[in-house]
Amino acid sequence: MTRIQSKLDSLALRLVESNDSRKEDEEDDDAIFAELEAEIENDCDAAMRDRGLDQLRLEMQRAKQMRENAHGTYMDITNEKEAIRISASEPHCVIHFYHSNFKRCEIMDKHLAKLAPKYYATRFIRVFVENVPWLVEKLAIQVLPCLMCFVDGVSKDRLIGFEELGNNDVFDTAVLELRLANSGVLQKARNAIESGITYSVSSSSNTRKLRRGGQTDQDDDEFDL
Repeated sequence: MTRIQSKLDSLALRLVESNDSRKEDEEDDDAIFAELEAEIENDCDAAMRDRGLDQLRLEMQRAKQMRENAHGTYMDITNEKEAIRISASEPHCVIHFYHSNFKRCEIMDKHLAKLAPKYYATRFIRVFVENVPWLVEKLAIQVLPCLMCFVDGVSKDRLIGFEELGNNDVFDTAVLELRLANSGVLQKARNAIESGITYSVSSSSNTRKLRRGGQTDQDDDEFDL
Protein backbone atom coordinates (compact mmCIF):
# COMPACT_ATOMS: atom_id res chain seq x y z
CA MET A 1 0.00 0.00 0.00
CA THR A 2 3.04 2.30 0.13
CA ARG A 3 2.90 3.02 -3.61
CA ILE A 4 -0.85 3.60 -3.40
CA GLN A 5 -0.41 5.96 -0.45
CA SER A 6 2.15 7.90 -2.46
CA LYS A 7 -0.34 8.25 -5.30
CA LEU A 8 -3.04 9.31 -2.85
CA ASP A 9 -0.80 12.07 -1.51
CA SER A 10 0.04 13.18 -5.04
CA LEU A 11 -3.63 13.22 -6.00
CA ALA A 12 -4.57 15.26 -2.93
CA LEU A 13 -1.92 17.83 -3.77
CA ARG A 14 -3.03 18.07 -7.42
CA LEU A 15 -6.65 18.51 -6.42
CA VAL A 16 -6.01 21.58 -4.29
CA GLU A 17 -3.36 23.30 -6.37
CA SER A 18 -4.44 26.55 -8.02
CA ASN A 19 -4.58 26.09 -11.78
CA ASP A 20 -5.97 27.96 -14.78
CA SER A 21 -6.69 24.80 -16.80
CA ARG A 22 -9.12 23.49 -14.19
CA LYS A 23 -11.29 21.42 -16.55
CA GLU A 24 -8.34 19.53 -18.03
CA ASP A 25 -6.90 18.96 -14.56
CA GLU A 26 -10.19 17.55 -13.30
CA GLU A 27 -10.18 15.08 -16.20
CA ASP A 28 -6.63 14.05 -15.26
CA ASP A 29 -7.67 13.70 -11.62
CA ASP A 30 -10.54 11.43 -12.62
CA ALA A 31 -8.11 9.29 -14.59
CA ILE A 32 -5.77 9.02 -11.60
CA PHE A 33 -8.71 8.15 -9.36
CA ALA A 34 -9.79 5.37 -11.75
CA GLU A 35 -6.22 4.02 -11.88
CA LEU A 36 -5.93 3.98 -8.11
CA GLU A 37 -9.34 2.39 -7.72
CA ALA A 38 -8.44 -0.39 -10.13
CA GLU A 39 -5.10 -0.96 -8.42
CA ILE A 40 -6.73 -1.19 -5.00
CA GLU A 41 -9.47 -3.51 -6.24
CA ASN A 42 -6.82 -5.90 -7.57
CA ASP A 43 -5.38 -6.31 -4.09
CA CYS A 44 -5.83 -9.93 -3.02
CA ASP A 45 -6.34 -8.94 0.62
CA ALA A 46 -10.06 -8.14 0.94
CA ALA A 47 -9.67 -6.15 4.17
CA MET A 48 -6.81 -4.13 2.70
CA ARG A 49 -8.84 -3.56 -0.47
CA ASP A 50 -11.88 -2.26 1.38
CA ARG A 51 -9.79 -0.01 3.60
CA GLY A 52 -7.89 1.34 0.60
CA LEU A 53 -11.09 2.16 -1.31
CA ASP A 54 -12.56 3.92 1.72
CA GLN A 55 -9.38 5.93 2.16
CA LEU A 56 -9.35 6.85 -1.53
CA ARG A 57 -12.92 8.12 -1.46
CA LEU A 58 -12.33 10.12 1.72
CA GLU A 59 -9.15 11.64 0.32
CA MET A 60 -10.90 12.64 -2.90
CA GLN A 61 -13.77 14.21 -0.98
CA ARG A 62 -11.46 16.08 1.40
CA ALA A 63 -9.17 17.37 -1.32
CA LYS A 64 -12.00 18.53 -3.59
CA GLN A 65 -13.64 20.31 -0.68
CA MET A 66 -10.40 22.11 0.10
CA ARG A 67 -10.03 23.22 -3.51
CA GLU A 68 -13.62 24.46 -3.58
CA ASN A 69 -12.83 26.50 -0.44
CA ALA A 70 -9.94 28.21 -2.27
CA HIS A 71 -7.13 26.37 -0.50
CA GLY A 72 -3.88 26.83 -2.34
CA THR A 73 -4.76 30.40 -3.30
CA TYR A 74 -4.23 33.81 -1.71
CA MET A 75 -7.63 35.48 -1.79
CA ASP A 76 -8.92 38.98 -1.06
CA ILE A 77 -12.04 38.85 1.13
CA THR A 78 -14.18 41.99 1.04
CA ASN A 79 -17.02 40.88 3.31
CA GLU A 80 -16.32 41.10 7.04
CA LYS A 81 -18.74 38.31 7.96
CA GLU A 82 -17.06 36.01 5.46
CA ALA A 83 -13.64 36.81 6.93
CA ILE A 84 -14.95 36.00 10.41
CA ARG A 85 -16.47 32.75 9.14
CA ILE A 86 -13.20 31.67 7.53
CA SER A 87 -11.11 32.46 10.61
CA ALA A 88 -13.55 30.53 12.81
CA SER A 89 -14.08 27.47 10.59
CA GLU A 90 -10.68 26.78 9.05
CA PRO A 91 -8.30 24.59 11.09
CA HIS A 92 -5.36 26.77 9.99
CA CYS A 93 -5.73 30.29 8.68
CA VAL A 94 -3.53 33.34 8.04
CA ILE A 95 -5.20 36.72 7.59
CA HIS A 96 -3.28 39.70 6.26
CA PHE A 97 -4.78 43.01 7.35
CA TYR A 98 -3.65 45.51 4.74
CA HIS A 99 -4.13 48.98 3.30
CA SER A 100 -3.71 49.61 -0.42
CA ASN A 101 -1.66 52.77 0.19
CA PHE A 102 1.05 51.03 2.20
CA LYS A 103 4.09 49.71 0.34
CA ARG A 104 4.96 47.09 2.93
CA CYS A 105 1.51 45.54 2.57
CA GLU A 106 2.24 45.03 -1.13
CA ILE A 107 5.55 43.38 -0.24
CA MET A 108 3.79 41.07 2.22
CA ASP A 109 1.24 40.15 -0.46
CA LYS A 110 3.98 38.87 -2.76
CA HIS A 111 5.41 36.57 -0.11
CA LEU A 112 2.03 35.21 1.00
CA ALA A 113 1.07 34.52 -2.61
CA LYS A 114 4.11 32.22 -2.80
CA LEU A 115 3.32 30.41 0.45
CA ALA A 116 -0.39 29.78 -0.21
CA PRO A 117 0.03 27.04 -2.87
CA LYS A 118 2.85 25.41 -0.91
CA TYR A 119 0.85 25.12 2.32
CA TYR A 120 -2.48 24.19 0.81
CA ALA A 121 -3.85 22.91 4.14
CA THR A 122 -3.63 26.46 5.50
CA ARG A 123 -6.09 29.08 4.26
CA PHE A 124 -4.45 32.37 3.26
CA ILE A 125 -6.60 35.49 2.89
CA ARG A 126 -6.21 39.25 3.05
CA VAL A 127 -8.69 41.90 4.18
CA PHE A 128 -8.69 45.64 3.52
CA VAL A 129 -8.80 47.26 6.97
CA GLU A 130 -11.50 49.75 6.00
CA ASN A 131 -13.79 46.84 5.07
CA VAL A 132 -13.48 45.10 8.43
CA PRO A 133 -13.78 47.75 11.18
CA TRP A 134 -15.21 45.34 13.75
CA LEU A 135 -12.31 42.90 13.33
CA VAL A 136 -9.78 45.72 13.44
CA GLU A 137 -11.19 46.94 16.74
CA LYS A 138 -11.72 43.45 18.18
CA LEU A 139 -8.15 42.38 17.42
CA ALA A 140 -6.66 45.77 18.33
CA ILE A 141 -4.87 46.11 14.99
CA GLN A 142 -2.99 49.41 14.78
CA VAL A 143 0.14 48.80 12.69
CA LEU A 144 0.24 47.45 9.14
CA PRO A 145 1.02 45.08 7.68
CA CYS A 146 -0.40 42.74 10.31
CA LEU A 147 -0.74 38.98 9.99
CA MET A 148 -3.11 37.16 12.32
CA CYS A 149 -2.64 33.40 12.72
CA PHE A 150 -5.66 31.28 13.63
CA VAL A 151 -5.60 27.61 14.63
CA ASP A 152 -8.95 25.86 15.08
CA GLY A 153 -10.74 29.21 15.20
CA VAL A 154 -8.51 30.66 17.93
CA SER A 155 -6.07 33.53 17.44
CA LYS A 156 -2.65 32.03 18.24
CA ASP A 157 -0.16 34.61 17.04
CA ARG A 158 0.32 37.87 15.18
CA LEU A 159 3.12 39.32 13.09
CA ILE A 160 3.24 43.12 13.13
CA GLY A 161 5.24 45.04 10.57
CA PHE A 162 8.64 43.78 9.44
CA GLU A 163 10.61 43.95 12.70
CA GLU A 164 10.66 40.16 13.08
CA LEU A 165 11.61 39.79 9.41
CA GLY A 166 14.81 41.79 9.68
CA ASN A 167 13.15 45.24 9.62
CA ASN A 168 13.98 45.52 5.93
CA ASP A 169 11.83 45.58 2.80
CA VAL A 170 14.05 42.95 1.17
CA PHE A 171 13.84 39.49 2.76
CA ASP A 172 13.45 35.90 1.60
CA THR A 173 10.03 34.28 1.65
CA ALA A 174 11.66 31.53 3.71
CA VAL A 175 12.14 34.01 6.57
CA LEU A 176 8.39 34.67 6.70
CA GLU A 177 7.78 30.95 6.25
CA LEU A 178 9.82 30.08 9.33
CA ARG A 179 8.16 32.81 11.39
CA LEU A 180 4.70 31.47 10.52
CA ALA A 181 5.87 27.91 11.12
CA ASN A 182 6.84 28.87 14.64
CA SER A 183 3.26 29.97 15.24
CA GLY A 184 1.96 26.51 14.34
CA VAL A 185 -0.27 27.76 11.53
CA LEU A 186 1.66 25.94 8.77
CA GLN A 187 1.13 22.20 8.72
CA LYS A 188 4.17 21.53 6.54
CA ALA A 189 6.56 23.78 8.49
CA ARG A 190 8.90 20.91 9.35
CA ASN A 191 10.86 21.26 6.10
CA ALA A 192 11.54 24.95 6.71
CA ILE A 193 12.74 24.33 10.26
CA GLU A 194 14.99 21.44 9.24
CA SER A 195 16.63 23.53 6.52
CA GLY A 196 18.43 25.59 9.16
CA ILE A 197 16.90 28.91 8.10
CA THR A 198 17.18 31.60 10.73
CA TYR A 199 15.98 35.15 10.98
CA SER A 200 17.15 38.13 13.00
CA VAL A 201 15.19 40.87 14.71
CA SER A 202 16.44 44.39 14.35
CA SER A 203 16.58 46.45 17.51
CA SER A 204 15.80 49.66 15.65
CA SER A 205 12.23 50.90 15.41
CA ASN A 206 11.28 52.26 12.00
CA THR A 207 7.58 52.95 12.29
CA ARG A 208 5.58 55.14 10.00
CA LYS A 209 2.41 56.61 11.45
CA LEU A 210 -0.50 57.52 9.24
CA ARG A 211 -3.18 59.83 10.57
CA ARG A 212 -6.39 61.03 8.96
CA GLY A 213 -4.56 64.08 7.69
CA GLY A 214 -2.18 61.82 5.73
CA GLN A 215 1.02 62.77 7.57
CA THR A 216 3.54 59.93 7.38
CA ASP A 217 6.79 59.07 9.09
CA GLN A 218 9.02 56.10 8.05
CA ASP A 219 8.24 52.43 7.40
CA ASP A 220 5.60 50.27 9.11
CA ASP A 221 2.18 51.86 9.04
CA GLU A 222 -0.04 52.86 11.92
CA PHE A 223 -3.52 53.82 10.88
CA ASP A 224 -6.72 55.30 12.29
CA LEU A 225 -10.07 54.34 10.82
